[in-house]
Amino acid sequence: MIEHLDSALVNWSRAQFALTAMYHWLFVPLTLGITFIIAFMETIYVKTGDPEWKKATKFWMTLFGINFAIGVATGIILEFEFGTNWSNYSWFVGDIFGAPLAIEGIMAFFMESTFIAIMFFGWNKVSKKSHLISTWLVAIGSNLSALWILVANGWMQFPTGMHFNADTARNEMLNFWEVFLSPVAINKFLHTITSAYVLASIFVIGVSAWFLLKGREQLLAKRSIIIAAIFGLLSSLFLVYTGDGSAYQVAQKQPMKLAAMEGLYKGTKGAGLIVVGMPTPGKELNDSNDDYVFKFEIPKLLSFLSYRDTEAFVPGVKNIVEGGYEYVDEKGEKHLAVSATEKINQGKLAIKSLREYKNAKEINDTEKQEESLKIFNENFKYFGYGFLNDPKSIIPNVPVTFYSFHIMVGLGFYFIILFVAVIILTFRDKLTEKRWLLRLAVFTIPLAYIASMSGWIVAEVGRQPWTIQDLLPTVAAVSQIDASAVQITFWLFLLIFTALLIAELKIMIKQIKIGPKEGGH
Repeated sequence: MIEHLDSALVNWSRAQFALTAMYHWLFVPLTLGITFIIAFMETIYVKTGDPEWKKATKFWMTLFGINFAIGVATGIILEFEFGTNWSNYSWFVGDIFGAPLAIEGIMAFFMESTFIAIMFFGWNKVSKKSHLISTWLVAIGSNLSALWILVANGWMQFPTGMHFNADTARNEMLNFWEVFLSPVAINKFLHTITSAYVLASIFVIGVSAWFLLKGREQLLAKRSIIIAAIFGLLSSLFLVYTGDGSAYQVAQKQPMKLAAMEGLYKGTKGAGLIVVGMPTPGKELNDSNDDYVFKFEIPKLLSFLSYRDTEAFVPGVKNIVEGGYEYVDEKGEKHLAVSATEKINQGKLAIKSLREYKNAKEINDTEKQEESLKIFNENFKYFGYGFLNDPKSIIPNVPVTFYSFHIMVGLGFYFIILFVAVIILTFRDKLTEKRWLLRLAVFTIPLAYIASMSGWIVAEVGRQPWTIQDLLPTVAAVSQIDASAVQITFWLFLLIFTALLIAELKIMIKQIKIGPKEGGH
C-alpha cells in the first residue's frame, strides 16, 4: 500500500490530466455531432442528385477533418497519462478499465480510420451508395468509440460488475454486461453524445449565419441551418430527458455530487430546485451562514427529480459528512447513512486487514488469512476512505460544481429557444431579415463549448476526491514519480495544446472564409 502521499504530486497530476482532458474535449463534441449532419446531407444528395447538397457535404466534411486530426493527437496523450501519471489507478482497476479502452482503440483506429479514408478520398473511386455507407459508418463508429470511453468513465462513477482479488490487490471484472449496461454508464453515454449533437448543430448554424451576414453561399447556408436546427432541437429535447436520468442516478449513487450541484449544505424534505442563485462565498461545513446569498427555486422539484417523491429528504453536504439520515437503497430497504468518520475508520480497517492477510499468506498462517480476509470483505465497501484522514476531504469544490451545473442547464434551455426561433424564421423565409439573430447565432458557438465543458466539470469536479467512487481517491491513484517532472510536462503540454488550438482555429477560420467554392469540389 502507499506509505507517503505527496500533495504537490497529486495536485500537479490532477492539473495535467484536467488540462489534457479539457483540450481534448474541445475537439471531440464537434466530431461526434457533425458527422451525422454530414451523413444527413450526403443522404439527401444521393437521393436527389442535387450537386448543391454534395457541395455542402464536402464543405462541412473539410471542417470535420481539420477538427478530427487534432482531436486524435490529444486523445492519444490522454490515454498514455493513465500509465505515466496514474499507474496505481491502472494497477488497481486495469483489468476492468482496460477492456473498454481496448475496444475503443479497435473502434477508433480500425473502423473509423478505414472508413474516414473512403469518406475523404473515395468520391470518384467508389459508387455513391458505397461512399454514403462509409460516411454513415464514420458517424456511427465515432460514436461507438465514445461509447466505450464513457462506459469506462461511468464505471468510475459507479463501480459494479467486479470483484477485488486480495492476492493481487486488484479489481477484476466478473460481469462485462453489468459494467456495460450500468444505468450510470448508459445515462452518461446518452447525455454526453447528445450534448455533442447540440454543440455541432450550433457550430453549423453559427458558421452558416456568418455566410448569410456576408451575403455569401445563401443556398448552402439556409440548407445547412435547417438540417442543423432540426437535428439540434430534437437532440436538445432528448438532452433534457437524459439530463433528468443522469441527475437521478447522481442522487442515488453520488449524493455528495448532487449536494454540490445545488449548493445544498443542510438537507431538507421537499427540497426545491435552484433556478438562479449564489452560494454564500467562503461557506464552511459547520458555520452559521446561510447556504445562499440569494436564490430563486422551484418548490419541491429537487426532491421529485432526485427520488420521484416531492416530499423526499435530499441530504446536504453536512448530512452526508455527519451521516445519521435515513435513505432507501436500490432494493427498497431503509438504512441510516454512515458518517464520513466511520467510513474512514472502516476503510483503514480494510487496508490494515489486507496488509495482515498478505503477511499471513507469506508465513502460511491459514487461520490468520481467513480472519483477515473476512474483516477485509466486511469493510471493503469503504476501502477508499482508508486513504483519507479528514471527513471534510470528501467535499468537492461546491462553488465550481454549482456554477458549472447551472451554466450548463441555463445554456441548454437557451439553445432550445434558439433552435425553435431559427426553424420558425427559416420556414417563414424571414431569417435573413433578422440580422441580430444571425449575429447571435455566431456568438453562440463559444457558448456551446462553455456548456459542454461545464458538463464535464460537474461530472469530474463534483465527484472529487474520487477517481473511483468510494474505492480509490486521487491521492492513492497517482504514480510515485517526482512532482517536478509532472510540473514540467504540464507546462509543456499547455504550450503544445494551446499552439494546436490556435493552429486549428486559424485553419478552420481560413477554410470558412475560403468557403465551399474553392474547398468543396
